Amino acid sequence: MIFTILFYTFVVVTAIQVLYYLFFLTFAYGQNKIKINTDVNIPVSVIVYVKNNADVLIDSIQNLTKQKYSSFEIVLVNNASSDNSLDIIETLQKKHSNIKVVNVENTEAFWGNKKYALTLGVKAATHEHLLFTEINSKALSKNWIHEIASNFSQENTIVIGYQKLKRKKNSFSNLLIRFNHLLRTIQSLSFVKFRNPYNATNHNFAYTKSVFFKVNGYINHLNTFIGEADLFLKDAATTNNTTYSIKLDSFVVSNKHLSFKEWFYSQKQTSILFSLYKLKPRFFLRLFTLTKLLFYLLAIYTTILNWKLSLPFIISYFLIQYVVLGKSASKLHEKNIILLLPFLDICLVLLQISIFISNQISKPTHWK
Repeated sequence: MIFTILFYTFVVVTAIQVLYYLFFLTFAYGQNKIKINTDVNIPVSVIVYVKNNADVLIDSIQNLTKQKYSSFEIVLVNNASSDNSLDIIETLQKKHSNIKVVNVENTEAFWGNKKYALTLGVKAATHEHLLFTEINSKALSKNWIHEIASNFSQENTIVIGYQKLKRKKNSFSNLLIRFNHLLRTIQSLSFVKFRNPYNATNHNFAYTKSVFFKVNGYINHLNTFIGEADLFLKDAATTNNTTYSIKLDSFVVSNKHLSFKEWFYSQKQTSILFSLYKLKPRFFLRLFTLTKLLFYLLAIYTTILNWKLSLPFIISYFLIQYVVLGKSASKLHEKNIILLLPFLDICLVLLQISIFISNQISKPTHWK
């Protein structure tokens, strides 16, 4: 009797998981229905956040100055760096006429507040269309600004770009981190297609000044030291003003490897940020995580007791997962990430449990 109940529960959670992956197919196989303006020449302000990045500043800014775009400025927002970042960017400003420097000093009210610094950058920007990145990411193409800007239209005033994580050879932790990043991207862009955007990154994110000031910028979450892109998206995104770009020329790539310790801490922060999302994406993402956990637990149980009944469901699940993630990884030029499926998926579930337990013991402090 108990086996029968648990087996049917296993069938139900497997079906739910399959429906989720079929939902993700909208990103993998569907086309983003936006009329791309290939002759775009709207002026763009590229806002770059800087915080103690002296070691990579010159290379990153030179990469930006080589962009093939007719009209753009680079707004460098130096948020009270304690190294010689300010000296470097002021030197670069003298060499490039389209560089503007916003030097943010610490104040008692906004000490180290990234959102406050970015707000000053937005106010200093000359142009209506804003493109955000950070100094530890580099555009993959000289056409990066063009590709992102071409997605703007009268309806689409918010554009989400993709950030590739730097690959480290022969590193399982790096592979796992990039797999998690891939899965989160597939989920978030699928929600964009169904007009419920909830996730973005300031490493590759664009919107208009009008949208920013319409919601008073970051005012609703100014004292939350994480989630400047996600929480702004929560306030500013509507059912029809947000799109994304997955053309290779629109990608940026991180210029440093994220250590497992850094990633684990960032995931603890992300899990706390998750509670601030809108109800609909929060509910469906939690259901996805819960049914995935139940799938693995019940798969083990039912396989031990009657593998002939459970095995077809398990094989079908992994085949569908492989097809969907494989196609999605190909779209994002990340094919090598899924080579170790389903091992990566199982490891990620275990880590999510660890992160949940860790947050119950000690929540991370605010991030600067």
